[in-house]
Amino acid sequence: MAARRAFISFDYDHDEDLRVMLAGQAKNPATPFVLQDWSVKEPMTGDWKAKVRSRIRRTDLAIVICGRHTHTATGVATELQISREERKPYFLLWGRPNLTCTKPTTALGSDKVYKWTWDNLRALIGGAR
Repeated sequence: MAARRAFISFDYDHDEDLRVMLAGQAKNPATPFVLQDWSVKEPMTGDWKAKVRSRIRRTDLAIVICGRHTHTATGVATELQISREERKPYFLLWGRPNLTCTKPTTALGSDKVYKWTWDNLRALIGGAR
């Protein structure tokens, strides 16, 4: 399977370390995805939602890393909503194994938060849900 381009959504204020960990996993030669790290590190000028939409359109799927405060991260909520509008497959990862993690406010009630393991990540990127 060719490597799939993945848009990564995470709470920049609280979970940057989780993005770094996922980026580290992406360097494994057996990784079935290419990390598209378009994290917004400073405020975007103009219509930021249109800019994020453009980035999401250039990917094959979205990975949402859930942490303790994800439910308060409006950017993550917007990125997930745009991913759905653009009909991109997505999944939610439980970012902090020993803590309670929350879903973005735009997550569906049926959206499962998956345990972050190498096997799960590989299966989810392959389409398992």
